[in-house]
Amino acid sequence: LYCTTSGEAKPEGIPYSELTIGVPKESFPNERRVSQTPATIEQLLKKGFKAVNVESGAGAEAKFSDADYQAAGANIVGTKEAFASDIVVKVRPPQTHDKENVREEELLTDSSKYIGFLYPAQNEDIIDRLNKKQVTSFGMESIPRISRAQVFDALSSMANIAGYKAVIEAANVFGRFFTGQITAAGRVPPS
Repeated sequence: LYCTTSGEAKPEGIPYSELTIGVPKESFPNERRVSQTPATIEQLLKKGFKAVNVESGAGAEAKFSDADYQAAGANIVGTKEAFASDIVVKVRPPQTHDKENVREEELLTDSSKYIGFLYPAQNEDIIDRLNKKQVTSFGMESIPRISRAQVFDALSSMANIAGYKAVIEAANVFGRFFTGQITAAGRVPPS
């Protein structure tokens, strides 16, 4: 993926074409989000990544089937295979995995990369375990909220979704209309 002209030094690092990305199923109770959608899988593969390994059922709670991921080009794999990828992306910090009965950070390969919310101040034990395995970790909540990093701003998007959900739940409990409406049947005053 990189371009050099004669006399230029080849950039350091591993080319995308040699890297795999793992998308494990979220194990936190009642978590419905998934770190990658079929649309983002297509984008990653278009960028040149070797493969995207999605754990079977990873998108089920977010209404994405394994077939959706396969159609986008992902490999559907088991838990251990998803965590054995070069780069692992999750929403929540590593948990104790019910199915494997092991801490998720133990499933990561040594010197791999982990991207997700980590909350390092609250999860020092998790950070210590990642460090022992020499895992490079990126806490999504720690990425600066500046113009250049807007595409990585997961906090604002999650806050927006939480606010939307709060309004919907409040409307259900409130028992009256929120806005005033004029219909053919008459006028409904605002609450």
